[in-house]
Amino acid sequence: MRLNINGLSVNTFGDPVNQSIIFIHGFPYDHTMWMKQINELQNKYFCVAYDVRGLGDSYIGDGQYVMEFFVDDLLFIINELSLNKPIVCGLSMGGYIALRAIEKNQNMFGGLILCDTKSEADDNEAKLKRAANINMINTEGMEAFAKMFVTNCFADESPTELEEIFTHTLKIAQHQNPTGVKGCILAIGSRTDTTGFLSEIKIPTLVLGGSFDKLTPPVQMRAMAEKIPNCEYAIVPRAGHMSPIENPENVNDLLKGFLKRNFNH
Repeated sequence: MRLNINGLSVNTFGDPVNQSIIFIHGFPYDHTMWMKQINELQNKYFCVAYDVRGLGDSYIGDGQYVMEFFVDDLLFIINELSLNKPIVCGLSMGGYIALRAIEKNQNMFGGLILCDTKSEADDNEAKLKRAANINMINTEGMEAFAKMFVTNCFADESPTELEEIFTHTLKIAQHQNPTGVKGCILAIGSRTDTTGFLSEIKIPTLVLGGSFDKLTPPVQMRAMAEKIPNCEYAIVPRAGHMSPIENPENVNDLLKGFLKRNFNH
């Protein structure tokens, strides 16, 4: 079912009486990046996937976003749908949103799944890259920026070996609204560092990332997982930064195992 909640395009799958899972996509994509996971899980779980502000079919506005707006959007969806202790699953930017939301109100959540993401805020080098990306969109357009950015998100072999999936994902990024995309870059650059909070996470947590992830490599993902008490950690083979798309079978197996161990399904 597709809903409009406070300007956000929110999609629900499955029976609302089941344990809920909220999927938060990465930048600059939309909720459809999770469809292989949703199709696998919706019979046993109530799956919620939404387009982050500025992307997909959600509200764009003036593009003046900060990370706290994204966090408030997530909490608003949870309240509007009356979700009881949902599990939150975020990739990259979605992971930033999830970590900050749990830091803000851990009691609202039942579990955490972090895919290809990190807890650190941008350092100076990353801030300069964000500025260069906004400038590239302004001077060369969304198509050129998306091709550069999306290619870097996949493992080197994926554009050839997974040509149809790569092309589909690239088209989604290229068709995003430039104002919304630039707003998301500003929001990502504005995020706070949640590393100090990792040791305070009490809910069941799974951290996973692609073996060939260039943006958040395994050594970085493992270091984050080691800071979270009782955290499960897994490397996804044959995948870059887009592990749920590049190797959905492996990611689905990891998700189902984690959910079965911690939520009795």
